[in-house]
Amino acid sequence: MTTDPTSSAPRAPENGGSVVISVDAMGGDRGPSVVVAGMAESARKNPEIRFIVHGDEAQLRRLIARRKELSGRCDIRHTTGVVTMEDKPSQIVRKGDGTSMWSAIESVKTGEAGAAVSCGNTGALMALSMLRLRKLPGVNRPAIACLWPSKNPGGFNIMLDVGADIRADAPDLLQYALMGASYARNGMDIAEPRIGLLNVGTEDHKGRAELKQAHDLMSAAAETGNFRYVGFVEGGDLPSSRVDVIVTDGFTGNIALKTGEGTAKLVGEFLRQAFANSIMSKFAALLAMTSLKRLQKRIDPRRVNGGIFLGLNGTVIKSHGSADATGVSAAIKLAFQLTKSGFQDRLAARVAQSAATLPSGIESEGAAS
Repeated sequence: MTTDPTSSAPRAPENGGSVVISVDAMGGDRGPSVVVAGMAESARKNPEIRFIVHGDEAQLRRLIARRKELSGRCDIRHTTGVVTMEDKPSQIVRKGDGTSMWSAIESVKTGEAGAAVSCGNTGALMALSMLRLRKLPGVNRPAIACLWPSKNPGGFNIMLDVGADIRADAPDLLQYALMGASYARNGMDIAEPRIGLLNVGTEDHKGRAELKQAHDLMSAAAETGNFRYVGFVEGGDLPSSRVDVIVTDGFTGNIALKTGEGTAKLVGEFLRQAFANSIMSKFAALLAMTSLKRLQKRIDPRRVNGGIFLGLNGTVIKSHGSADATGVSAAIKLAFQLTKSGFQDRLAARVAQSAATLPSGIESEGAAS
C-alpha cells in the first residue's frame, strides 16, 4: 500500500468523529470531486464520521480544503494507480497494489477503518476484497446485497445476491438468507426478518432443483436463524410488504436490480414529459409540487445507492460508478450505520452458526471441490 509520503506511519484524523470510513476517491465515472462532495455532505449531517481518503494527494488536498465540513476529519493516503472500469479483475488482482482501491481495502484489513466505500469497477472491487480481506470461514460465495424501495414501514427491502456470483446452489442460498437476515437486523433494525426465495411461482413444485432444496433448507433453518421464512416469492413481491429480504442468485438479482433502476428513471422521465406538455399541465404540476417531490424521493435510485459485500472479513460498500454527491453520501451513510452497529462481528457469528443448520451430507459445490 502506498501511504502519505510525509509520514512514516499511518496518521489518524486530528479531530472530529469516532467512526472511520475508508474511501476510494479515484474510482467511478465522475472523478474525485464528486466523491469529496459526497463526503462533505455526509460530514455535514453526521459529526461522528471521519475519513481515510485514498488517491492522488495533490488533487485530494485541494478538493478537501474547499470543504469546511471536512476540516481536520480526513487522512489522505497518496496512491498513484487507479482501477478503471475497463480493467479486468484478474489483472487488478496481479497488479492492483498501489491503486486507490487496493489502499482503501487495506485500511479495513489493518483495522484502521470500519468499512470501505468505492465507486469503482465492481468485479475488481470484489476480487481485491476477497484477496485482501478473505472470505469468512464457512462462506463459499460472497454476495452483494442492495436495498429495494418497498411498501414496508422502513421503505426498503433487501435483495441478495445482485451480482457477486452468477451461480448459487442450495447451501449458498441458505447462507445468503442468513447474511441477509443479519443485515436486516443490524442495518434496518428488524428483529425477526421475513425472508422469501425468488422463484417463477409461489407453488412448492415450481422452480429448479436447487431452489426446491434451498426452500427446504431455509424452512428448517428459520428457527435457529431467527428469521421467518415466507416461502417462494415472485418478481412482483420485490417491492411488496410481504417480505424484508429476497434471496436469489447473482445472475437473476443483477438483472432485476438494473431493470428496477431503469424503470424508476423511465417513470421519472415520463412524469417530467407529462407535466411539461402544456400550460395547464405545468400549472397542475405546480399545484402537485409537494406530492411530486415526495414521489421523486421515494423512487430516487440515489437514496439506495450502495451495495454491501457480504461474507468477507470486513465491510465493503460498492457505490454506483455514476453516483453523484447525493449517491456517494448515501453509500457512506450505509457504511457508517453498519460500522457503528457492530454488524461485521454479528455477521461473522451468524455465518459460523450457519454450518450447524446444514443437514449432514449437504454442502455447496464450491466447498466440496
